[in-house]
Amino acid sequence: MKYFRLAATVVWRIWFYVLMAIPIIGLLPFLLVAISREKWYPYFFVMARFWAKFILLGMGFYYKVQRDEEPEPGKSYMIVANHSSMADIMLMLVLIRNPFVFVGKMELAKIPLFGFVYKRTCILVDRSSPKSRRAVFERAQSRLSQGLSICIFPEGGVSDDESILLDKFKDGAFRLAIEHHIPIVPLSFPDNKKRFSFTFLTGSPGLMRARIHRFVSTQGLEDENKKDIHNLRNQVHEIIEKGLLEAQKKDAGQASF
Repeated sequence: MKYFRLAATVVWRIWFYVLMAIPIIGLLPFLLVAISREKWYPYFFVMARFWAKFILLGMGFYYKVQRDEEPEPGKSYMIVANHSSMADIMLMLVLIRNPFVFVGKMELAKIPLFGFVYKRTCILVDRSSPKSRRAVFERAQSRLSQGLSICIFPEGGVSDDESILLDKFKDGAFRLAIEHHIPIVPLSFPDNKKRFSFTFLTGSPGLMRARIHRFVSTQGLEDENKKDIHNLRNQVHEIIEKGLLEAQKKDAGQASF
C-alpha cells in the first residue's frame, strides 16, 4: 500500500506539469499574439486565468475564498501573499480579476513551455543581483503606469524549512506601493503548503482556502522614509500571519471533535 501511494503521488506530481502544458499548447497562437505587445497584456491575463482554473480543477483542488474587500475594476494595487507552493500562482490568478503582473524568480523561466510565456509576461528578478533588483522597480513602474497591478510574494522566495509559517518580508513591494500611492491587497493561503508544497513526494487533492484581507492604504506615506516602509511591511506581515494562524486554530478546533 505504501509503494502504491508513493507511485500515485509521483504520477500526480508529473500530471501537474502536463496540465500546465496542455492549455499553453492549445492556446499558443493566441498567446503569441497577446504577448507580442505590452498593451495587449489584459487579453493574455484572461487566458492566464483560464489556464489557472484548468490546472486547479485537473489536480483535484477546489478553493473557498473569504473576501473582506474587493478590488475595484480599473484600479491598480500591490497584491501580496504568503508563498509556499507553485499553486500559489494559479490560486492568485483565479482570485484576483484585475489584470496584474507577477514579479517572480528567474529560475522559473527554465520550465519548458511555461518558462517561454513566463519570461515574456512577468517581471523577472535574480535575487542575488542588486542590478536585477533595481531593474524590477523600473519595469514595475512601467506596468503600473499602464494601469495594471503588481503581485509580489514579499518573503523573497520559499524557505527550505517548511515549519516556518511566514518568513520575514522584503521591502520592495512596500516601497513600490508607497511610491505609487496604491493600496496593498494582503492575501493568506493557509492550505497550499499542505496541498502542493515544493517537496516532491508530498501533497494531495482537496480544499485550498484563501482570504483577501482588508486593503492597507499607503496615502500619506513617503517612499524615502525607511520608517514608513518598515512600518507598512510589518503591518502587512501581521495581517497575513494572523490570517494563517486563525486558519490553523480553526483546524485544531475541528480536529479535537
